[in-house]
Amino acid sequence: MKDFVAPDQVPLRPPSQVMRLSRMGAMFPTRLSFLRSLIRRMAAENVTVTRPVWDMCKNGFGRAVYSLNLGGHTYSLVAVSNDLPPEKRTDRVIAEAWDSAYVLYDGVPDTAELNRISANAPLQEAGRFTERDLVLSRANKSVRLFQHVTDALRNGEQPDDDMIRSVGYLMRTTAVYGNGKFGIADRGLIEDRPGLTGPFAAEMLTVWMIRNFTHDLAEHVGQGTLDRRFKRHLGIGNSTGLGMAPFLVTHPVLLNNWMLARETGLARVRAISRLDDAQQNRLRALAIRATRHLDQWQVPDPKHQARIERLRVDWGHACDALNALDDQKPLDRVMRDADKFSDDVQELMGALIMEPFADLIDGLTECMADPIGPVADYCADTDRVKTAIDQHFSWALTLDYEDKSQCQQFWYVSEAKLEPRLGDRFDEPGAHRESPLDIARRIAALHADLPDAAQPLAAFLTTHPQHGLALERVQLAARYPYGEIQDNMIAADCLPIDMLRCKLSFFGASKFDPKSDLWTRITLCQGAPLRDELDAHADDWWLPIYEAP
Repeated sequence: MKDFVAPDQVPLRPPSQVMRLSRMGAMFPTRLSFLRSLIRRMAAENVTVTRPVWDMCKNGFGRAVYSLNLGGHTYSLVAVSNDLPPEKRTDRVIAEAWDSAYVLYDGVPDTAELNRISANAPLQEAGRFTERDLVLSRANKSVRLFQHVTDALRNGEQPDDDMIRSVGYLMRTTAVYGNGKFGIADRGLIEDRPGLTGPFAAEMLTVWMIRNFTHDLAEHVGQGTLDRRFKRHLGIGNSTGLGMAPFLVTHPVLLNNWMLARETGLARVRAISRLDDAQQNRLRALAIRATRHLDQWQVPDPKHQARIERLRVDWGHACDALNALDDQKPLDRVMRDADKFSDDVQELMGALIMEPFADLIDGLTECMADPIGPVADYCADTDRVKTAIDQHFSWALTLDYEDKSQCQQFWYVSEAKLEPRLGDRFDEPGAHRESPLDIARRIAALHADLPDAAQPLAAFLTTHPQHGLALERVQLAARYPYGEIQDNMIAADCLPIDMLRCKLSFFGASKFDPKSDLWTRITLCQGAPLRDELDAHADDWWLPIYEAP
């Protein structure tokens, strides 16, 4: 057996550059995205999807079951389609009814289990679930497109190209719950199973299977066959808001592992000494694909559309660096040239240059989970704490937290829906119930209370117990340098949309459609292989584009 030889790499970009919200809010999906790695695993195992149950009326209401074997285990998606009155259709988390509801089931449900799930899945939070239920989800139709597609099929025609391209999904999920929420199985039950070891693997499997169901449902109601190119373009929409944002703060080890894998992959390809002709041609072809993807990315919001249009122009100039790739370390030069442009350009270029190099990148997905939990570098006394703060949190000490703009917002959990919310400290009640996401302010307060003379940490905590969380973050920082967002989470200019985009890009999302600074719509699985396309070409769908006939 040959000894492992680590690939060459240039120095990693420092956390002070990478872990700023403005840059995190400019991220694009990469080979490391969870959907991509899941599809690769399914293709490698030649996964076959069956549909043992299809019990739908002519209008598409009823239930279905899809089953597959992955990593030696069988999983089934149970889909329940409901007749939802228009007045009850909303994407907000306060909704109590949806067009469809889903459970990813451990095994193949028998009739009794199918009846149980069919009764409880539409209730979502109000339902009763067991450890055989791995993921819980729900979705609403894009009513206009779903009706158009089914009408066209019923008339023996294919739907309008422009409508398919502009919408991009037949249904959009409003939640995909895992990890024990509402009584479903804890993550620990499946985290060691081959095929589901990566972050959010079960949730991504659920989304991909839901996408297959939406295609089948439209064909069933329309009594026709949808063109394959339309199916590839029709992913799953998603509405994501504040509920997702705090995750990146409360899971510093996972955040570090995700970002470190991404930065390591980028550093590896930047260290490539020479590119052959095939690699050069592939990079240029991907740049053209990215250009077309940007051209097809349209959003209603004028501010964000202007940002996309600026990116299109700058991207065209940045791609000039790909015209000559015969020099030494050409991709390092390409990235240094991209530094002349915006964070949007830099992050898109970083994603692009990683794409052709599966041998350097794909193995890093094995490092993105958190199998053992946080392991802190213990500081024995307050002097070592002070040194650690100066080394890793100097950015937090430069802010004036007496300035209202630096502490205007506060995070809390809604009592009604148990979901994170954001309030105005000076205009709304509830700040006394603030969630501890104000890491920067807590670190600064800890630093201010540290004594001039070294004191044992245990003694300091006895007199200053309020600094326990801040001390934990300080002691984690040395081991997990990319685990801390280096911005003030309660400042007036903190934009949760940046956190959402960061996390969603790791899921594999594209075509972000922000509806405010607090929530966004996205598309997942767009361009992904269909259930009968899990072959050697299954992984080539980075930044998908709509192919007109």
